[in-house]
Amino acid sequence: MTGSAVWYAVGRLPWPLVLVLIYLHGTFYAFLVNAFHELVHQTVFKTKALNTFFLQLISFLSWSNPVMFWASHQEHHKYTLHPPDDLEVVLPQELTRKSFLRTIIVNPWDMVFRLKIVGRLCFGRLHGRWETQLFPPSAVEQRRSLTRWARVIVLGHLLIAAVSLYYGLWLVPVLVTLAPFYGGCLQYACNNTQHAGLQDKVSDFRLCTRTFLTNPFLQFLYWHMNYHIEHHMFAGVPCYKLGRLHDLIKHDLPHCPDGLLTAWQEILPILGRQKREPEYQYVAQLPSRGAV
Repeated sequence: MTGSAVWYAVGRLPWPLVLVLIYLHGTFYAFLVNAFHELVHQTVFKTKALNTFFLQLISFLSWSNPVMFWASHQEHHKYTLHPPDDLEVVLPQELTRKSFLRTIIVNPWDMVFRLKIVGRLCFGRLHGRWETQLFPPSAVEQRRSLTRWARVIVLGHLLIAAVSLYYGLWLVPVLVTLAPFYGGCLQYACNNTQHAGLQDKVSDFRLCTRTFLTNPFLQFLYWHMNYHIEHHMFAGVPCYKLGRLHDLIKHDLPHCPDGLLTAWQEILPILGRQKREPEYQYVAQLPSRGAV
């Protein structure tokens, strides 16, 4: 819908309004990463075929490699915040004002970062402890799939750019290929609430993940991942049922911030203290009936 609005607006509406619509498109497009995450869990649709089709489509649109992410993410769920078995998220997280400001308008740094990753995976080059741990030399077929997907992403977006250039459709790559790299601040603010400042090396998901409450529209955009404790407790529950799950178990949950801004008002002081005291981790207060 946002892409169609931009397409209609070009040549009909003033350029400042067109730029606002492009930015809005990027803001919504950024949440395709969360769609990708849910489709990797294979819980969005009832049939495997639909889950797989839309996973492949959204993987391409969001410059995401489902082979890499699934290998990493299943370890994240099995060993949440227990390094070295889970290195997808490592605490304390480096969330700085600078990293947030980069997402506000255009984020060329993220574009370069993603291009480097996709580029080296095109040649089958793994980097760092986590990637080599997930794809050891014996995992020949998995490595091939990883490389194949990286090549699909690169060649597909190059083809979009070439065809668009040939036909003078400059707006197509702006709305598709480049869309993940502008307007991403809202998604950044939502996604980084999940574990920031909390505990690692604990078995209770209430202590290492965070749920916050929000309005239905933002919850829809974020694919209901504001219910992150619930998602880690029961990863097989479809995201659109997490609200109902929350209502059933909220008496056993710690305090859940009411609103995204409130969540960050709680997170920022924790991150500030962690800079002064690197060993500090926030311990959520659990209801007495749910304490472990």
